[in-house]
Amino acid sequence: MLGMGSFGSALATRLADNGCRVTGVDSRRDRLDAVKNTIHEAIIGDATDRELLENLPIKDATSVFISLGETISKSLLATLHVKELGAREIVVKGVTKEHGKILSHLGANRVVYPEEEVARELADKASWPNVLDFLPIDPEYSVVEITVPESLEGKTLADADLRNKVGVFVLGLKNIMSGQFMMFPEGRVKLMEDQILLVIGKEEELARLREMT
Repeated sequence: MLGMGSFGSALATRLADNGCRVTGVDSRRDRLDAVKNTIHEAIIGDATDRELLENLPIKDATSVFISLGETISKSLLATLHVKELGAREIVVKGVTKEHGKILSHLGANRVVYPEEEVARELADKASWPNVLDFLPIDPEYSVVEITVPESLEGKTLADADLRNKVGVFVLGLKNIMSGQFMMFPEGRVKLMEDQILLVIGKEEELARLREMT
């Protein structure tokens, strides 16, 4: 983890809690002191220093995360260095869309915008309370957990015919009360109010499903 500000520290701590071996690098001792008992290793230094990075197991790391604040040049330089040092996957916190494009050209596998993503998630949950979870899997398709619309209660999946009427594919069905999950449920399965649908579709198709009552 290159950069241990608020986002970097939170990410590093969560990774460590999940059982990952995390090395954190930052020029500020106070940031590292806050997480040194949680992560595997805390290194004080400049995350853009090529010599310092050469002494880290960059090639062996599953992922290299870069979060160097609002200083665009630093994240660009760090991305360039770790790419040249053989990093397998590089995830960088972006500042602007233009910054993200440059990072991608330099070799970043993924550019994240934490504030924007959290804001979008909160807005979506407030706008569509029936949507329990939302996971984009590529620019076109997303996977969504959604409560069964009232208009579909008592119908079988075949009668609901969501593939033809809405455009989404039903991947699973979960009973809220029992926690039982059914993968790829058959058409004869009846939909009830205490169930959650797991579906995949394009944004316009998912919007039609969300708007069903």
